[in-house]
Amino acid sequence: MAIAPEGREELLAHDWLGACRRAAEGLRAVLAEHPTSRERVVETGATGGGGDRTLVIDALAEDAVFAELDRLHHHGARFTAVSEERGHVDFGDPDVLVVIDPIDGSMNAKRGLSHHALSIAFAEGPTMADVVFGYVHDLGPTEEWRAIRGEGAFLNDEPLITPQPERRRRDGRLELVAVESADPRWLAASSDALVAVTGRVRAVGSIAISLCQVAATRVDGMATLWKCRAVDAAAAQLIVRESGGLVAFTAMDEPLAAPLDLVPHSPVVAARTERALAELATLPNG
Repeated sequence: MAIAPEGREELLAHDWLGACRRAAEGLRAVLAEHPTSRERVVETGATGGGGDRTLVIDALAEDAVFAELDRLHHHGARFTAVSEERGHVDFGDPDVLVVIDPIDGSMNAKRGLSHHALSIAFAEGPTMADVVFGYVHDLGPTEEWRAIRGEGAFLNDEPLITPQPERRRRDGRLELVAVESADPRWLAASSDALVAVTGRVRAVGSIAISLCQVAATRVDGMATLWKCRAVDAAAAQLIVRESGGLVAFTAMDEPLAAPLDLVPHSPVVAARTERALAELATLPNG
């Protein structure tokens, strides 16, 4: 159940943005202390709450985030953290969720590729529709994306008020679409449908970052070719919507009904127009 407006104002009064920015600096320090691919591929031997093997840099990045969550809790914030590595962590309120991916694009990070991000979403309820604050910091180009529901989206503190319209080729297909979950098997299964929808594809390697590119119309849409987890998409889907774009979790009865937990429930598509969203929703996926 959604929190009443006065309760929401009280929750947003906590310094979520400052905590996110300090956590991003902590992540930057972790990566600077582990600058080579050889250092970044070291595993802890544990498996995270999302089911993946935990890298040392994942664990250290999460430590940086939880240090800030501890600070917020000390100053009165009450919530439950949902994190890729630690799973669910109780900070005093099961209905208020903080959804965290310490490094979205960890494959890029460990291999030394540019795009990898801290993603944090704050929600007043259990689904994507309930997210009220989203923060994504792309450590490659050092770009900060954020949004508050009903108050717009920002890139490096500049409002995303009038993103460029989507671009289409002369044959009517979208000019450029980002794809994620780019397993060759899923790319192969989707190839004919992609040819029908777009002239070019890009695989950035981070769902959060690819969604943010839709918010600025750097791409004309994005689609995951398999089910995504809430930690990957929760923050960025709000950024897209607050920029005037559209998002749908295609396996759900309602577009934004995907739960904020650690189970991959649905693919996600995003676009600038209803027409493009419907086209991307036709792609074969999980």
